[in-house]
Amino acid sequence: MKYHDGSLIMVGDHVSLGQDEGVVVLSVETDEYSTDYPKAEWAYLAHGIMIHFSMLGLVHVTEYDPELSFLGRAVAGTSR
Repeated sequence: MKYHDGSLIMVGDHVSLGQDEGVVVLSVETDEYSTDYPKAEWAYLAHGIMIHFSMLGLVHVTEYDPELSFLGRAVAGTSR
């Protein structure tokens, strides 16, 4: 899955959707899973990404959303 500019959405990315900010915690598309969201528990998802938002909680995104904005990449060594 990609952002509107064509760059790949990656686990650990900081994003915003509306007024809420969150972190990408897994990507079925790239087979990446953060330590808090292991593949063993989430591999049943057929496609998409999962984002943990501060207000919305966990949101499973299965298709391109033009309102999803990239804020920054994860800092090396973080688990989420």
